[in-house]
Amino acid sequence: MTQLSSWTGRRFFVRALVAGLLAISSFALLTPDTAFAQGSIRTDIEIDHSSTGFPLSGGHAQVVCERCHLQGIFRGTPTQCMQCHSPGGRVVSTFKPTNHLPTMVNCSSCHRTTNWTPAFFTHNGVAPGTCSKCHNQSTAAGKSASHIPTTMSCDSCHRTVGWTGAAFKHTGVGPGTCVTCHNGIQAPGKSAGHVATAASCDSCHRVGAANWLLVSNGYDHTGITTGCATCHNGTTARGKAASHVPTTQPCETCHRSTTTFLGTAFNHTGITTGCATCHNGSTARGKAASHVPTTQSCETCHRSTTTFTGATFNHTGITTGCAACHNGTAARGKAATHVPTTAACETCHRSTTTFVGTAFNHTGITTGCATCHNGTTARGKAASHVPTTQPCETCHRSTTTFLGTTFNHTGIVTGCATCHNGSTARGKATTHVPTTQSCETCHRSTTTFTGAVFNHTGIMSGCATCHNGSTARGKAASHVPTTQACETCHRSTTTFTGALFSHTGITTGCATCHNGSTALGKPANHIPGATACETCHRSTTAFSGSRYHSSVVATPGQCNTCHERGTNWLGVQGKRPSDHTGREAAPNSCDNSGCHRVSGSF
Repeated sequence: MTQLSSWTGRRFFVRALVAGLLAISSFALLTPDTAFAQGSIRTDIEIDHSSTGFPLSGGHAQVVCERCHLQGIFRGTPTQCMQCHSPGGRVVSTFKPTNHLPTMVNCSSCHRTTNWTPAFFTHNGVAPGTCSKCHNQSTAAGKSASHIPTTMSCDSCHRTVGWTGAAFKHTGVGPGTCVTCHNGIQAPGKSAGHVATAASCDSCHRVGAANWLLVSNGYDHTGITTGCATCHNGTTARGKAASHVPTTQPCETCHRSTTTFLGTAFNHTGITTGCATCHNGSTARGKAASHVPTTQSCETCHRSTTTFTGATFNHTGITTGCAACHNGTAARGKAATHVPTTAACETCHRSTTTFVGTAFNHTGITTGCATCHNGTTARGKAASHVPTTQPCETCHRSTTTFLGTTFNHTGIVTGCATCHNGSTARGKATTHVPTTQSCETCHRSTTTFTGAVFNHTGIMSGCATCHNGSTARGKAASHVPTTQACETCHRSTTTFTGALFSHTGITTGCATCHNGSTALGKPANHIPGATACETCHRSTTAFSGSRYHSSVVATPGQCNTCHERGTNWLGVQGKRPSDHTGREAAPNSCDNSGCHRVSGSF
């Protein structure tokens, strides 16, 4: 067979082959009558193999026709690879080895006609989790000896576009098991400069981080209180900065936090001098630009080792020139509200420890107080100040205090409540008589509130409204017990005395008031007895004129109990007169002498 052109346009001259095959067929099948003469076989047939649907390429182009077209049959020759490339196929050819990938896809999906090997497997359609069916180190490359120990499916980490560059998924990895892989063989382990520790990787390193430097909470310093420099030596871990305070003390002397170097408080114990060795503006904070100009050592003024503030400048020997420092920059100067003056600070300020308490020198100042006392430069009028446009010095005489000032009431006879309203000046007390009358109706004095006389003109009732013991004087503790209005008995508006109690309707219970405390009671020489007052006394205007035996029966034989000299029944002729001539002398009773009877008159 001779190649005449390219594979797609190649023509084959098969004259000899066709002639031979036809000759054999003629001898075997044809009768003499039907046989063709040898000279009738055509040998000039040309075939364009591309038109058959199976173009010849690669290794197939070099195969002779009869290798595939058996027994001279061209039509119906199989075009599927497996028809030839399989054990027991129609032709002798290369077929799948025993360790071939288990697949039913056509050979041409992976193999090419140029070379049988290498084949390129197409992973399209491969079910997830089935990689190990092929990647088992026999059929296809499997796990290397240094592979991370895992039973996870290959495709959990590997991709079909590239075997290398797989990213391990740490999902589900148990805490404390990092070193199983991160041992320096299967995966990177501790570097030579790693902090010396037996703690698990995940104690510090964040699981799944793309960089070992990404740690969760930093190194776990739990239980570590000493030996910081073992790691913090500048190699294994961060050490002293170039600007660190010069010291040989261990780190933990000053550094207390295990999460940051900042905020450390230097241990100044035992350090009383040489502050500038560190406080030079480089190693540690030095003088601020606004520092008081001085060449004295820090410790001259700064006593605290925890703060710069609160330092007390040593003013010893300094009596003048305050403004050299107290200029508002180096040290505190005049406030915006300072009294306007060009006098030196020391003219008024005597203390070197505080600005407060300075007494302005008012010598020679008798007017113009409001120039300073305007509420900004110096204390001015309070919100409750008496409304006036008069200058301060009209009332205020003292230059040391505002208190004790006496308002000049000259010419003021009305309108007291304008100031005496409880805010500007003292107003009505809570116990003041309830009234809407103006102050000056009762108060005549401009120096005191006491001594005011209430004007009772036109007031004839309602006394208890004021006379309740709070607003004005009320009932005394010894007052007659009564609920009657004051004006029932009291007629005078200038005195409580001289009131006459109205006994109208009172016929019993006299001793309730006539007990010697609330009202007049029994005199010392009163007839002895527990009989109620009203038994004998009928009048409510006088105690005299009472008759005892008209209502009380005398006890026989006891007349002398009452009818004896010295005993008096308020003017009743019941006592034995001094010129009595009876034959019976006391203490014989009158009624058993044969002269007097217990009833009737003597």
